[in-house]
Parts: sequence; C-alpha cells; structure tokens
Amino acid sequence: MGIDLPLIWAVIIIFGIMMYVVMDGFDLGIGILFPFIKGKSDRDVMMNTVAPVWDGNETWLVLGGAALFGAFPLAYSVVLSALYLPLILMLIGLIFRGVAFEFRFKAKDAKRHIWDKAFIGGSLVATFFQGVALGAFIDGIQVVNRQYAGGGLDWLTPFSLFCGVALIVAYALLGCTWLIMKTEGKLQEQMHNLARPLALVLLAVIGIVSIWTPMTHPEIAARWFTLPNLFWFLPVPLLVLVTLYGLIRAVARNAHYTPFLLTLVLIFLGYSGLGISLWPNIVPPSISIWDAASPPQSQGFLLVGALFIIPFILGYTFWSYYVFRGKVTHEDGYH
Repeated sequence: MGIDLPLIWAVIIIFGIMMYVVMDGFDLGIGILFPFIKGKSDRDVMMNTVAPVWDGNETWLVLGGAALFGAFPLAYSVVLSALYLPLILMLIGLIFRGVAFEFRFKAKDAKRHIWDKAFIGGSLVATFFQGVALGAFIDGIQVVNRQYAGGGLDWLTPFSLFCGVALIVAYALLGCTWLIMKTEGKLQEQMHNLARPLALVLLAVIGIVSIWTPMTHPEIAARWFTLPNLFWFLPVPLLVLVTLYGLIRAVARNAHYTPFLLTLVLIFLGYSGLGISLWPNIVPPSISIWDAASPPQSQGFLLVGALFIIPFILGYTFWSYYVFRGKVTHEDGYH
C-alpha cells in the first residue's frame, strides 16, 4: 500500500488553517474589541500584547494558500474563482490592520484616532469576509467540467453573511480571553465583564449555524443524524456545551489562563464540526481531496520542502511566544 499523499497534504493544510485561525484570530479580536476600550494607555497595552507576534501569525495563512496551490490546484482555481471578492476584501482589511499596527504608535496624538479607526475597520472587515468566505464554502461551489460555473456574487447569501457575523463574535471572544491572560488591573476586569456575554452570544450563533446548515444541506444532515454516525459525532456538540459552561465558570472566578485555553477548545470543536460536515470534499459538495490532487510527483516533491520548513515555522513561533510570555503592563510592557 502506497503513501496517501492527498491525505497528508489535506492534514497539512487543515493544520495550517487551524493555526492561522487561532493565532491571527485573537489579534483580529483585539481590533474588534477596540471600540469598547476608550483609554489611550489601555489601547496601547492591548496592541502591545500582540505587537511582537502578530505578523508572524499570518505565516500560516501564506502556508495554507501556497500548499493549496501546489497540492490541490483544481481546488485552488475553483475556490479562488468563486470567492474572489470576499478574499480580496479580506486582504484589504488585513492590509489596513497591518498598516495601522505600524503607524498608530508613530502618529501624533491628534492623528492617532485615524489609525485606531483603521485598526478597528481592518479587523472587522478581515474577520467578516473570512466568515463570509467560510459560509459560501459550506454552501457549496458550482463546478462544471472542473471549472467554476457560478457567478461573481454567488457567495452573497444570508447564510454566508451570518457566518461573517458569527466569526466576528468568535474572534472577539478569542481576543477577550487573550487579554484576560495577558493583562491585569482595570483592563483585565473589563475583559472579564465582556467575556460572559460574548460567550453566550457565541453559543447562540453556534446553535443557529448548527441548525441552519443541516436544514439547507441534506447531505450534511445525513452525515450527522443517521445511525451510527449520530452516536459517533454526538460528543462534539456535548463538548461544546461543557466547554462553554467551563468558560463561564472560569470567568466568574476571575481565572487568568483557563478562559483562553477553553476558547481554544471551542475553536477546535467548531473546526472539527466543519470537518465532519464536509470531509473528504475540498470543494463542496462533490470534489474530494483525491479528485483535486496534483500529480503524485508534484505532491511528493513539495512534501520534502514542507517537512523541512514547517518545523522551522513551529520553532520560531514557539520561541517568539516563549520570549514574550507573561503579562503586559502600562509601565513596563512585558514583564
């Protein structure tokens, strides 16, 4: 039995996207939370918690896109053709967010509000259109003769727009619990106060998406609710409820690290639910990872490079977070 290269590459891409969602999610969440915090010094601390690592977080987005292009060129061409506009708008949001990161600290007090607004707007736009792209992807992409056969605005549906809002809530909670872990004093207290309502709103949007998706996609409903699949997959929604309960309890007792860790568990469970719904299709509803794969020679050649470079990415990512561990304060920056 030979090596299943498409399966290996699917795992690499899934891992890369998950790493991006987690790591860029909390700094996008900080931008989403900016309007709730008015003080300049508190906003400085919020940005300082991610200033040393935010640009490195996006390495995983580049890795995922490059891996998709090399390992699954059919999926790359179809998905980008179908989601061209939301992905372009997402990138514009990321550009504004990145520029605001650099310019805000250099701006004079009279002009700083411009870069604050750019940071907020860029974070909201990037997050919203990531969610829209995800919703459109779940809805399915029309393919005829291995080419995208839909229109330029097929991605614009009520479900995809709701997924955009849902991701804003998820990233806001991720950013909120990150700040609980990384700050102290009044700012941390404000984040504790925000975390519980954000968790409850996230529970509501998870419930709506979980009902909406199988109601509009019979194949996904069959995947989840036929026997014996129902018994195999039932732990996922149950774990979501248990994790949210634990998160709310952790926030109530003013825990520092547990809320962020439990939010990561929630993100992973949501990601798992998405995988259960769509696997093994890389272009829903019918193109599998094996249908979209590039030739084995190409995947094998690329895999050598990936196995070389991914440990380096993991290494410097771990080292950067290790060096900048601990709390961030108004007076001293990182402890």
